[in-house]
Amino acid sequence: MTLDPEAPESTTSPATRAATGATRRATRASVASLLGTAVEYYDFSVYGAAASLIFKDLFFPDVSSFVGTLLSLSTFGIAFVMRPVGGLFFGHLGDRAGRKATLVATLLVMGIGTTAIGLLPTYRSIGVLAPVLLVICRLLQGFALGGEQSGGLLMGIESARGERRGFFGALVQSGSGWGLLLANLVMLLVTRLPHAQLMSWGWRIPFLFSGVLIVVGLWIRRRLEESADFAQARRAGKPPKYPVVAAIRGEWVRIILVMLGLLASSVSFYVVTVYSLTYGTKTLGLPSGTMLSLVLVGTVMMIVCIPSFGVLADKIGRKRLFVVSAFGFAVVPFAWFPLLGTRSYPLMVLGFVLFFLCDTANLAAFPAFFAMAFAPKVRFSAMALGLTLGNLLGASLAPTISSLLLRATGSWVSIALYMCGASAVALVAGLLLKTRPDSQTTGERMSADLG
Repeated sequence: MTLDPEAPESTTSPATRAATGATRRATRASVASLLGTAVEYYDFSVYGAAASLIFKDLFFPDVSSFVGTLLSLSTFGIAFVMRPVGGLFFGHLGDRAGRKATLVATLLVMGIGTTAIGLLPTYRSIGVLAPVLLVICRLLQGFALGGEQSGGLLMGIESARGERRGFFGALVQSGSGWGLLLANLVMLLVTRLPHAQLMSWGWRIPFLFSGVLIVVGLWIRRRLEESADFAQARRAGKPPKYPVVAAIRGEWVRIILVMLGLLASSVSFYVVTVYSLTYGTKTLGLPSGTMLSLVLVGTVMMIVCIPSFGVLADKIGRKRLFVVSAFGFAVVPFAWFPLLGTRSYPLMVLGFVLFFLCDTANLAAFPAFFAMAFAPKVRFSAMALGLTLGNLLGASLAPTISSLLLRATGSWVSIALYMCGASAVALVAGLLLKTRPDSQTTGERMSADLG
């Protein structure tokens, strides 16, 4: 058999081959980022569950039950103070050195902080130094996540073609669901230990297990290629010497809108996944296992629904889906609390399903919606600032504010109104935020965007 030299090498057009290659690169980048994001959120979520259920007795035993719970939840929130610091540091690194190197660094720092928590002595061993060391480890976690959330999302979004960016950003975002699912499964198993064993050594297992996940995550991330947008931005010229300064000078309005736009998901998500553990066990008298299993319902929905809503976002518009989900966030708390209060498991599940429908739609819409508001040369810095400040304003205080509101009013209605107000602010911010075209920005356009 001989080959005809006149015959074309392939019946596939160059445009089709280019599109196929771009899709493969975006898939590899998104799956790798998804796995790394899952590890990061496992670490963060394990701490949230432990702070609600265990740490009061281990690190704050000499105060009242309410004060101990408040202090424990405060150590959860304090990590968000470090998120903007991490966002500044890793945003600079990401815009100067690249997304890949930054994502390896964030994963390593998060792993050190989480594994160290599993090795900490408790209050009964070293007294007040124990909660001090706990706070230091927690600050390391917050520092790492300040760069992780933005970097992981950008790696997937910037590696994708314009019309698929919503899906690939959502695919990365679904890694948070995998991390939360794994964290709650591990906590569910650990809390089934006899109480004495749980409080002596069992609580350490979820944190030490993180070390294994970190090794896997680092291996995966070291194999990543740099994102297409970042590579194009580097070809167009040198990045700004101080990307954060350039971002604040040229993108400050959009940064504020992203910060406010995040309030709907950041407040409501942490009320439902963190504070609900305290509310359900202390106020409603439900077993901790029941509450953890309800959160598991939500995490399964995150895994399935976020990518599905990402496809929808690319079809109907990311901004439109974001605004609709923010409106849903404002309404759902007034159904979620009463359904949880019935103590009927099927009705409680229904409440979590309703909430996570809004949550997964919002989490799918905002990555590409927010990212495409910023010019590529400063996108990591600007995105990190907006997201970390939004989490600081919303998520960091949500469990503590909820606890204080319930104590002050004796009613869940005050917490629902708090969630509703945050969602209303996010809805308005989403309406005002304008984004750039999906097509990759040329060097001349990027220079103009930065002034």
